[in-house]
Amino acid sequence: MVDIDISEPGGGSGSGAGSPGPSLPYFLGTRLAGMLVVLAVVYLTRPLWHGFVYGMLYSPSSLVLTGGAVVTALVLWFLPPWWLGRDTPLAPLIDLLFGSDGPAADSPISGDSTSQRKLRVFAVVFGVLFALSIVVGIPAGALEQRSLAERTMSEATELETFPQANPDNPRVVPREVSDISTRGSVSYRQHRLGASDIARQEDGSLAWSYPIQPDGPRNKLLENQRGVLVANMTAIDDRQTTAYDDEEFTYGQGMYLQRSADWQLKKTDYLARYDDDAVEFTEDGTPYMYFPKTEHEWKLLPFPHTVPTWGGGALVHPDGEIEHLSPAEAQENEILDGQRLYPLTLTRTEVESLSYREGIVNQLPVVGAHEGEIEIAGLPQGASNEQPFVVDLEGERMSYVTAMEPFGVDSRGLDEVWFADAETGEYTYFGTDDETLTGPERAMGIARSADSQTNWGENFVVTEPVPVTVDGSLWWQIKVSPTDFTDVTRNVFVNADTGEAVEIRGDRGVREFIAGDIDGTPSDDGSDGNGTGGSGSDVAYVIVITDDDGNVVDRIEVEQGQDTRIVNSGNRTATPQP
Repeated sequence: MVDIDISEPGGGSGSGAGSPGPSLPYFLGTRLAGMLVVLAVVYLTRPLWHGFVYGMLYSPSSLVLTGGAVVTALVLWFLPPWWLGRDTPLAPLIDLLFGSDGPAADSPISGDSTSQRKLRVFAVVFGVLFALSIVVGIPAGALEQRSLAERTMSEATELETFPQANPDNPRVVPREVSDISTRGSVSYRQHRLGASDIARQEDGSLAWSYPIQPDGPRNKLLENQRGVLVANMTAIDDRQTTAYDDEEFTYGQGMYLQRSADWQLKKTDYLARYDDDAVEFTEDGTPYMYFPKTEHEWKLLPFPHTVPTWGGGALVHPDGEIEHLSPAEAQENEILDGQRLYPLTLTRTEVESLSYREGIVNQLPVVGAHEGEIEIAGLPQGASNEQPFVVDLEGERMSYVTAMEPFGVDSRGLDEVWFADAETGEYTYFGTDDETLTGPERAMGIARSADSQTNWGENFVVTEPVPVTVDGSLWWQIKVSPTDFTDVTRNVFVNADTGEAVEIRGDRGVREFIAGDIDGTPSDDGSDGNGTGGSGSDVAYVIVITDDDGNVVDRIEVEQGQDTRIVNSGNRTATPQP
């Protein structure tokens, strides 16, 4: 039997003449006190370390790396300095790190030398943990995507036709146009408008919503968020912007440290992630903010990994009250009725995982067959939005729409279109089978080619393609704006099946087109409601017909009062009726 002396070298347990340092109980006591002080500071400032702790708890690779690093640091922190000699239980490690010229068992070790040797031990262990985290992270990440794809497919319902878009709530005003025009119409000396997001107004229409948050370091430290501002996104002709700035938020956006909503959310519910921007909205004239939550659950087989899931949301009241709601509670909450509840970032993660639905090997770069593999359709530079798109369907049901294309560098046509209910997270999808639909990148090219006389890029740009469904057909609604994004001059609808394009001016014309009721009637404001003709023109709108290469082969001018129906007729979907 080998006896190990854990006391300090020098023959005594106290601080005698031969002792290089304090006794073991005293050493461990001071170290414990120091650790408790650090833990107290970490606890009081725990929102600052939220990402670090959450990753360690719900990521296998982070658990190995950060968890192992924390344990190693604690062991070294409580390790007596005289245990770093060669005649100790750590002798093999000391010899490996320092060689034969390492410290002798009876040689005193200074504080600086002890710190350097502990740091070297930590660096070596950290390197081993880093390599191990990569080894663990590769299968865990692949299994996470596979499990997520299986869950998404098992809960999804395939549709026979596209769900009808809500003609009362078309996305007419792009985010860039709204940001420029809205910020140019308000005046706050100590506040500014924060990032825009999509919310439902009390009248049921959709709007770009903004937090009115403090501006500048001094104001972020002392001032409060002044409510929210909503700007209608469904009309450009008579656009309404309303500021609900009479009520301040106790905990808001753009406020420092414990005064911020983000700090309080993490303080009151630490085991959740808040990846989405807040949804700012009003109810009975009172401003609110809703933060969707994402949580993770562990799966141990066939290899330990985690899968993200919806964890409900947090409803922030102006007076500082924070309601942490489960998914069911959020859906039943009257204040949140009609708002977006499901995390948009989680939706993107779930649809991205669909490339793994046929298995992990199937999507590998070299050995994978890529059978049935799909990926999110790419958007060209200047699109000014990203997938999933937020659209309103019939019955005022907001949905996250994602256009998916077949795997491959040269594949730009749509293979499937996925819809996620913004309130419940329920998935439905439409498969094109053997027929390939036009994707957003191609649709923007068709919109530009529909008017060769416009100086594209210099004076005007096409922007923000959004999928809308009209009488069971998928169309891309694209906006034409000047390069300074101060206005929307017209909307161009491109049929995803045939590539035909329809140019429409005026809000009324957009609504009538989406409703499938196009009669060329002038709008109430005196402009050509759904037309491209100016004052005195008889043209209500133009149907642009292109070939497979996007070249314009015909332009059909439809006059005001002319009855026109859009029907599905194979190669042509627009048939004017006298």
